Amino acid sequence: MSIANSIRAQIPPIHREGYPFIGGFALVSLILFWIWTPLGWIGTVLTVWCALFFRDPVRVTPVRDGIVVSPADGRVSMVAQVLPPAELGLGDRPLPRISIFMSVFNCHVNRSPVTGRIDRIAYRPGTFINAELDKASEDNERNSLVISTTNGRIGVVQIAGLVARRIVSFVREGQSIGAGERFGLIRFGSRLDVYLPEGTRSLVSEGQTAIAGETILADFGSTEQGRTFRAD
Repeated sequence: MSIANSIRAQIPPIHREGYPFIGGFALVSLILFWIWTPLGWIGTVLTVWCALFFRDPVRVTPVRDGIVVSPADGRVSMVAQVLPPAELGLGDRPLPRISIFMSVFNCHVNRSPVTGRIDRIAYRPGTFINAELDKASEDNERNSLVISTTNGRIGVVQIAGLVARRIVSFVREGQSIGAGERFGLIRFGSRLDVYLPEGTRSLVSEGQTAIAGETILADFGSTEQGRTFRAD
């Protein structure tokens, strides 16, 4: 493999949703170069950041019935028992919830955590407070999916954040989807919540880094009694 091909292989593809934004940043950078060169270089750096934000790398998803993979890149910010949003229709009892916070430096293409059928999609407008705060689950703009699987119904909630102003969905109700398949993205910083069936044990810990489509959050086929974690 040539050096050029080696370099090209390390550059992830860009999702089409990002093209207008990257083009806008590039145009502003050209104008800034005309006004004052240092400003143009600042614009160039921001253009590169915008391109990285909309990167859409290939992911290798483990394929086996019962595995729940991460729907987002980011940090596991909370693992807890929480009452699911009413629009999910998952009942009025607390369920295991895994929250993944995406900073503005993470890839923001979201992937399905499980294989199943999308029974419900519910959009709800709201505020734009810091997505790391627990109350963001109730107050912020969000888009919710309920996916029916052979192991129960899974809730996936895209939550807009302090900077995010647009949740984009690629799927529709009644559609079948595979684990690791793209279902949407959130522009510029946000959070994903995954609600699991009652009694499901998490295989990740708060503070852990998750990779969309690859990191296993839970395994319905596991007989583990629970995991302990250590941070170094």
